[in-house]
Amino acid sequence: MNIYPLAKPLLFQFDAESTHDFTLKSLKLAEKTGLLSIYPVPPACQPRQVMGITFPNPVGLAAGLDKNGAVIDGLAALGFGFIEVGTVTPRPQPGNPKPRLFRVKEAQGIVNRFGFNNLGVDNLIENVKAAKYKGVLGINIGKNFDTPIENAVDDYLICMRKVYEYASYITVNISSPNTKNLRVLQEKEALSHLLATLKLEQTNLANQHGKYVPIALKIAPDLECEQVSEIADLLMEHEIDAVIATNTTLSREMVQGMKNADETGGLSGAPVRVKSTLVIQQLSQRLQSALPIIGVGGILSSADAVEKIAAGADLVQVYSGLIYKGPKLVHDICRTLG
Repeated sequence: MNIYPLAKPLLFQFDAESTHDFTLKSLKLAEKTGLLSIYPVPPACQPRQVMGITFPNPVGLAAGLDKNGAVIDGLAALGFGFIEVGTVTPRPQPGNPKPRLFRVKEAQGIVNRFGFNNLGVDNLIENVKAAKYKGVLGINIGKNFDTPIENAVDDYLICMRKVYEYASYITVNISSPNTKNLRVLQEKEALSHLLATLKLEQTNLANQHGKYVPIALKIAPDLECEQVSEIADLLMEHEIDAVIATNTTLSREMVQGMKNADETGGLSGAPVRVKSTLVIQQLSQRLQSALPIIGVGGILSSADAVEKIAAGADLVQVYSGLIYKGPKLVHDICRTLG
């Protein structure tokens, strides 16, 4: 039984961040009390081999929902083929002042300016170790807001070294619009230095731990075609394992005049779908299957997921779609993609 359509109007009566926090706490409670054991399993899917990892189904949870890895087991019960937690930073930080999460209901969009609020990488690791989940786990890493951009690589290295042992793959987030100057790291020279440094560290860590953990780079939807091509070339040059396209957008083209549309922050949900899909197409054309693409941005239906796959994505992730459509979305996409 799909009860989300009944619960959604009540949840939407409260401000977005309060509802977000309440939902995570409820999910954790439901998992602890065994209530989630009655949640139906997703339809059987053909496993996907991506980054050398076997994904039981192609539908993942995007980073941002469970920043601290506190509700991994509860989220796993919803049927995801993989879960990505974070973004996590070396040190705890509160993020930007509240309010910082807003619904653009008219367009099925969400604006956030969280600013990597999280309890720090050590806390996340403890939560991951405590979880029973043994499936595919991505850990998304970033930099602290007060680390100078010229020292950003140090923060990524700190996080990478700490999470390596516990991650199925590691996502390098250089595309959030809510950390000052972060997107500068997408520029050619800065990105080449970052990727070269992380690739070298990956080799060192693989030797140290006796296992290879892939690296994925998460990029923005607000890139010109030439920038996408540059990034694709750098990904191939530095032998990065995957690219996640895309993060949230700064554009308000699709939501002009709507309530909350003018709030500062990154816009996700249905309004970013077209921009995200275009970046995936551009990446796919340039990469020519040299590395896999994980498609995320505006997936609110099975048709949206099919669109991402047709554009060149190997896997998909959802976040805002869960807010507007509920966990049944995961099952619907699994059923369609097969």
